Amino acid sequence: MTLNLEQIKEIIPHRDPFLLIDEIIELEPGVKAAALKRLTGDEYWFKGHFPQKPVQPGVLMLEMLAQTGAVCALSMPENKGRIAYFGGLDKVKFRNMVFPGDTLKLEVEMIRSRGSVGVGKGIATIVGSGKKAVSAEFTFALGDAEPPAESN
Repeated sequence: MTLNLEQIKEIIPHRDPFLLIDEIIELEPGVKAAALKRLTGDEYWFKGHFPQKPVQPGVLMLEMLAQTGAVCALSMPENKGRIAYFGGLDKVKFRNMVFPGDTLKLEVEMIRSRGSVGVGKGIATIVGSGKKAVSAEFTFALGDAEPPAESN
């Protein structure tokens, strides 16, 4: 199963400027997903990271993996309309720098799930060279999308 940007927006709540995946190229709901992110060089973060040599921020690659995992988890019918929140990161390894013009393939596999908490394993690879950019395990918690009640 593949999803375009508009279909992704029907599953996860992220929007510009923080929707960081372009398309889903593989999806098995609740099991695994793969996405692409094409880095054009026009992304706002390249202006300051770093002006003399733009490099993709590692923390944003982790967010790309998390969004790919969120599509995987939230595409299950019972999770429709929920939000996936970060619960933790483990075994993070930054392996190669990523630059404007690169395309990242983001692959996530769910390795544990219990109730509304789960663990995903992700890897980002630079398309063309096949070099690993980052790998990590991340814990997530699914929550309701409703805003908290106002307190007086």
